[in-house]
Amino acid sequence: MNAPHRPEPHSDPRAGHGPDPKDRPARLTVGVVGAGRVGPALAAALQLAGHRPVAVSGVSDSSVRRAAAMLPDVPVVPPAQVLERADLVLLTVPDDALPGLVEGLAETGAVRPGQLLAHTSGRYGAKILDPALRAGALPLALHPAMTFTGTPVDVQRLAGCSFGVTAPEELRLAAEALVIEMGGEPEWIAEDARPLYHAALALGANHLVTLVAESMELLRGAGVAAPDRMLGPLLGAALDNALRSGDAALTGPVARGDAGTVAAHVAELRKHAPQTVAGYLAMARATADRALAHGLLKPELAEDLLGVLAGPGGAAGGTEGFRDGGADGGDR
Repeated sequence: MNAPHRPEPHSDPRAGHGPDPKDRPARLTVGVVGAGRVGPALAAALQLAGHRPVAVSGVSDSSVRRAAAMLPDVPVVPPAQVLERADLVLLTVPDDALPGLVEGLAETGAVRPGQLLAHTSGRYGAKILDPALRAGALPLALHPAMTFTGTPVDVQRLAGCSFGVTAPEELRLAAEALVIEMGGEPEWIAEDARPLYHAALALGANHLVTLVAESMELLRGAGVAAPDRMLGPLLGAALDNALRSGDAALTGPVARGDAGTVAAHVAELRKHAPQTVAGYLAMARATADRALAHGLLKPELAEDLLGVLAGPGGAAGGTEGFRDGGADGGDR
């Protein structure tokens, strides 16, 4: 199997110029197993690069509709038929379903020697594809560090998107080339680092959505008519500052050691939104730890703050770690 062609600079068809991608060599037939939000978008991006989607599998009505919208005229068939028709197969199923899917495809003889088999799980590396490797497949782990909507906008969002890539060394160039053809930027992740890599992304992206949604609900409760408009500039600036400066970007009452303000927050949340108290306290404690370690929060101001965070319903697990990290300035 030839490695996919790396596009020349400024030849991305999404940019509206450059050679016809169909004229490039090493075009692949592409199949998708699992028509969730990710698979159809990646296949559509590969189609823009000149590859040819030929089959997709989907179980739910929403999956079938999504496949029809994102990949029109591509037939919906069972997974085994997807592998039968495609040179490159994207396995885009939930993480917990991936091991069983790979084992089942390998045991039933659906995997063909020389076939590129790429999963998009952030949690797993290439070893999860070992059953298919033993059947002769070429294993790739290509995880886009992006949130997907299941609509055509996802294809455009892939431009400049980082992909966590894990593959055998001999397939590294092929894996990176596929990512580049989808408009992404390959970032090599070691096999044993995949769980930590995925945890980091989930902590940042998934929890951010929860925090923003809760913040908007609280603002509505405070009488703000357009909480999204109020939060947009603030959160945009906070995110930009955090990406540029890390812990040095910390601001607010916790980082300043304003224990009275934090206590007032907790009291109001207990009264109006008790379901948010645990999250507020957990994030306040994490913020205080980082502010102490970075020298932003003075140890003499931390004691009163500690009392607030350790009050009724305070941070789980006690306060010893916070006290040690602040008063002694020790490593966490």
